[in-house]
Amino acid sequence: MHHQARKRFSQNFLRDPRIIERIIQAIDPRPGEITVEIGPGRGALTRPLLASGADLHMLEIDRDLAARLQLEFGQCANAHLHVGDALDMDFSAIANGQKFRLVGNLPYNISTPILFHVLQWSSLVVDMYFMLQREVVERMAATPGNKAWGRLSIMCQYHCSVTQLFTVPPEAFSPAPKVQSSFVRLMPHTHLPVQIKSMESFRKLVGQSFTMRRKTLRNCMRGLLETGQIESAGIDPGLRPESLGLEQFAALANLMD
Repeated sequence: MHHQARKRFSQNFLRDPRIIERIIQAIDPRPGEITVEIGPGRGALTRPLLASGADLHMLEIDRDLAARLQLEFGQCANAHLHVGDALDMDFSAIANGQKFRLVGNLPYNISTPILFHVLQWSSLVVDMYFMLQREVVERMAATPGNKAWGRLSIMCQYHCSVTQLFTVPPEAFSPAPKVQSSFVRLMPHTHLPVQIKSMESFRKLVGQSFTMRRKTLRNCMRGLLETGQIESAGIDPGLRPESLGLEQFAALANLMD
């Protein structure tokens, strides 16, 4: 399937058959499983996913590519095409409220917003497999005290365990991106690692903390928590947010209600 990559959609199409085979082996698709593919593009992953017998829902924003996908796969009983932006999609509705798997070679320019969007449905997701910029995966899998530790790390790890599976070189894509890529697995937790009273408060606290990550907690949490409240959680208000783990952020967020 020939298609000129469009910069506005951040299109980098997988073309290396060895990498494609390795990805499919990692996903291990099965007949009848509801699987949602974000950005099928030229169909490099779509073909083997459909061949597995998975009940595949393809989400494609590029109307020209969608027309080509419809032409190639429209007669497949297990293929379902959805044209539109993944950021606007209700994934529960796509899967009809059933458990589903998520896969995709995500557009690097909006990969983080897509991750935050799909995490809303983590209770319905069996697992997720994404191709991402390596730096993004390093942030997802980071640990407290690491310079990569931040909002993305905390929100991903609250919902899922994160495993960086393997690195993919630029030449595996057409056109080749200017960065290294990584293939990552996210497995939603059976039991959440911490208890949070209000997700809205948790998101707000974590988000505000890392917009001012070089400031101390007493300064970056100003307007949300008083110094005394931070101390009441057994946390030094003179620390910076990158020093705190998931449990500490949860404890502080729970003081907001």
